[in-house]
Amino acid sequence: FGISFTLTHLNQAGALVHVYQDGSIQINHGGTEMGQGLFQKVAQVAASRFGVGMDQIKITATDTGKVPNTSATAASSGTDLNGMAVQAACDTIRDRIAAHLAGVYRNDDIHFGDGCVSIGHDHRLSFVEAVQSAYAARVSLSATGFYKTPDIAWDRIAGKGQPFFYFAYGAACTEVVIDTATGENRILRSDILHDAGASLNPALDIGQVEGGFVQGAGWLTTEELVWDDHGRLRTHAPATYKIPACSDRPPIFNVALWDQPNPARTIYRSKAVGEPPFMLGISVLMALSDACAACGPHYPDLQAPATAEAVLAAIDRARGS
Repeated sequence: FGISFTLTHLNQAGALVHVYQDGSIQINHGGTEMGQGLFQKVAQVAASRFGVGMDQIKITATDTGKVPNTSATAASSGTDLNGMAVQAACDTIRDRIAAHLAGVYRNDDIHFGDGCVSIGHDHRLSFVEAVQSAYAARVSLSATGFYKTPDIAWDRIAGKGQPFFYFAYGAACTEVVIDTATGENRILRSDILHDAGASLNPALDIGQVEGGFVQGAGWLTTEELVWDDHGRLRTHAPATYKIPACSDRPPIFNVALWDQPNPARTIYRSKAVGEPPFMLGISVLMALSDACAACGPHYPDLQAPATAEAVLAAIDRARGS
């Protein structure tokens, strides 16, 4: 699954970071939190850059009055873009504090970590003390950050260029059962290995893989679009359009992350993990197709969405009836 907006100019993000005298850090960036864990990951980036705890980080709701011209939180690029922008802003402030302390203590061996700032081997300040010292010396504790994805360019008309910064990979093996009399079916088991690079937050990423897989399975099995003779969409609401529910997930559901750093220069060498797992749901359709093929000597040609009616029709075709 290729990661980046194919409309090249959307691959950019901004951030605004403030550090206060009490050591708290406020962040605003161009990404929208919709339950995918974006704010958590970006907060982790900020905490890591300053070497402080997560309790000192506050992210405010996305506001174009603070960060203008934001790209959509889409294409699985929310953490890639906004995480890098926040890192740039944090590093600007951190470097200012470090330069100030290097001048005060005449030592440029400055390290941030464990809520403290170490100056060589002889001096150690709490992060709050370091911030207060910088403020007293009239050092700016506010910065903007900007990031644009490198090495990409895509000409849609000519169909030439490099549209993606990198690729995410995954593998899924799914077992299903079908009722040959009715076409009703169930997922019995799914085993997934997904590539999240050096995951920023494995718990969040595994949740994204699980949700993406179930959504993909629903897309290919139950989510049927039906139009009437006048071209009106009849499956327009949850009462008529069957989206997957918790009960549709396999009772045996094993998900693991391929935890290897991303070769591309992403935030902490992580990989996007929003949309890519959606494609793993294809394994459900393929398993259903194999199950239908086992019912007779003929190729069943099971079409998506593989509703109970579609499965029953494929069984009949496999049998030659």
